[in-house]
Amino acid sequence: MNVVRSRRTTILGALALAASLASCGFQLRGTASYAFDSIYVGAPPALPFTVELRRALASGGSARVLDSPQGAQVVLDISNLSDDKSVLSLSPGGRVREFVLTKRVSFSLRGAGGEIWLPLDQIVVLRTYTYDDTERLAREIQEQRLLVEMQTDAVAQLMRRLQAATKP
Repeated sequence: MNVVRSRRTTILGALALAASLASCGFQLRGTASYAFDSIYVGAPPALPFTVELRRALASGGSARVLDSPQGAQVVLDISNLSDDKSVLSLSPGGRVREFVLTKRVSFSLRGAGGEIWLPLDQIVVLRTYTYDDTERLAREIQEQRLLVEMQTDAVAQLMRRLQAATKP
C-alpha cells in the first residue's frame, strides 16, 4: 500500500512540476525577425566584435548579411567601439582594489536611400572585478574573460535593438 501511495505522490509531483514550467511562459528563442531583408555591417571586418556580430546576424535571423553596402536594404554603421579600464576603488594603502571595465558601442541604422531606421545610439556594458597583486595572472585571465562576456552581451543587445527597428 505504501509503494502505491509513494508512486502516486511522485507522479502527482511530476505533473505539478511540468504544469508549473509550462505556465511560466518559457519558450525557446527561435530565429530573430527583422523589418529588413538584407544588412551590411559598416565596421572593420577583422575586429572580433564585427566577426561575432556578423555571425549572430547570419545564424540567428531572417536577414542576409552582405559583404558590401550595394544591394543592402539597411546599413548598420558602427561609429565607435571602445574598451576602457579604470580604477573603481583603492585600499587604505593606496593600492588598487577594484577595477571597472567599460565597453561602448555607438551605432546607427540607415536605409539604402539614407533614411534613418535607428538614430545614433550607444550600448554601454559595465563589469567590475576585484584586484590583488598576489594573483596578477589570475586577474588578467579574469579580465580577458570579462571582456569576451561583455562583447557577447553587447552583440545580444544590438541584435535586440535591430529586431525593434522599423522602417521610417
